[in-house]
Amino acid sequence: MSKLPVTLGVAATVVVLDQVTKALAVALLEGEPSIPVLGELLRLTFVRNPGAAFSLAGSYTVIISAIAILTSVFIVRTARSLTSTWWAVVMGGILGGALGNLIDRLFRSPAPFRGHVVDFLALPNWPVFNVADMALVGSAVLAVLLSIRGVELSEPSDGSGASATPPSDGSGASTAEPDDDAAGAPEPGPADEAVDDATEQSRDA
Repeated sequence: MSKLPVTLGVAATVVVLDQVTKALAVALLEGEPSIPVLGELLRLTFVRNPGAAFSLAGSYTVIISAIAILTSVFIVRTARSLTSTWWAVVMGGILGGALGNLIDRLFRSPAPFRGHVVDFLALPNWPVFNVADMALVGSAVLAVLLSIRGVELSEPSDGSGASATPPSDGSGASTAEPDDDAAGAPEPGPADEAVDDATEQSRDA
């Protein structure tokens, strides 16, 4: 069975969480100083990022937007043939992350396809990021783990049907029962013919 609903469900969850947290960040954090959450380990730091995930490639916003659209289309088409739930989760995380940041680029200032992505989570010695970035990275890590464990994109079917070939007893010979109609009665051998001849002679005597 196709796992497309799983992929779309995960993607929708990521997009909703991403957009809600970004809206809160814009309302509560923009223009404010950095706020420590876990000391210096995690801080809320508002930035508008013109580039890709983790503030990379800031001067290629239009190209990044086009790549995100193509990636989303590819993932949806691929997910239609997935039968592995875990790979469906991976695809959903990537799709949700790509769409989450794509929405910012399409609808935020300064212009469509050039919009700046809202980032607000900061770790030490790490670019500021958001929920969509977390989904992208988490999905990439999960994809590596699944590949290492040998999990296929499409799980083999567990349907079982009757085998047309009779089972073997281990020696290569078939253990199928003989057909009563095909078996028939045994043909008489030389010993049987000799007994018949002796019986006829005794009767003549």
